[in-house]
Parts: sequence; structure tokens; C-alpha cells
Amino acid sequence: MARYAEQTSVPSEKSRAEIEATLRRYGADGFMYGWEHGRAVVAFQMNSRRVRFDLPMPDSSDPAFTETPTGKERAAAQAEKAWEQACRQRWRALALVIKAKLEAVESGITEFEDEFLAHIALPSGETVGQWMRPQIAESYRSGGMPSLLPKPG
Repeated sequence: MARYAEQTSVPSEKSRAEIEATLRRYGADGFMYGWEHGRAVVAFQMNSRRVRFDLPMPDSSDPAFTETPTGKERAAAQAEKAWEQACRQRWRALALVIKAKLEAVESGITEFEDEFLAHIALPSGETVGQWMRPQIAESYRSGGMPSLLPKPG
């Protein structure tokens, strides 16, 4: 199956700028972007909530970039080009996801918290999704309910 925007020529920087403009248009009152250890981070504040998307970036040393489909080593310039294409694809996908979520909220299809729940940042620094995934797995394993959210502060 083809990935969304897998052949995009839109630079990653333009997609990041589009995300920022989209957030501003829908009423965000804070925005930040950064990167570390193979991931990019986009965070914003809206509706009195802090929301964070951790965007895993492809590893430039992955054989998907350094080798041809037949297993031969790619030239460094070709490997970098393939890696940059994968990065552009991820940024376009994130721009689409954020725009679609905000439009769903704006159109009254869903509520802000429902749409962004997994990405709302908790006082611990984790997102709700990061905090809940192990509890959901344990709940299914044990048949019991997860504990309540931690106390803020």
C-alpha cells in the first residue's frame, strides 16, 4: 500500500511552517518545534491544554536508504536523497493529521480533548497516550481497570 505523500516534493521546513500556520488559524496560543535522538517534536497550547506530537524520524543508516532494492550499496548522495524523501513524507502526514483533527473539532464532529487525547501532555512530561498504553495492555491482560490519572504537580 502506498504511503500518503510518499513522493512529495514539499520540503520538511515548509510542512513545519504549514503546521504552525494551521495551529494559529485554529486558535492555538503557543507553538514550539524541536528535535532530538531521531525524533522531531511539535507542541502547541490550545483550549488550555498542552499538546505534543513526537514524530519518529527515519534512521539515515537504515538499509532502506543505504541500499538499493537489490541489496547493492547506494552512493551517499542517493542515500541522503532517499532519507530526505522519507522525512518529507512524515512531515506531510503530520500536517494532514493535525489539520484534519482541528477541522473535525471546528466542524463540531468531535471535541478537542477526544481528538487530541493521546497527545495531551501531562504534568509528568508524558503524553496521555504514553502513560495509558501500558495500563491498557495490563487491563486487557488482567481483566481489571487501570488506575486513575496521577495527581498534578
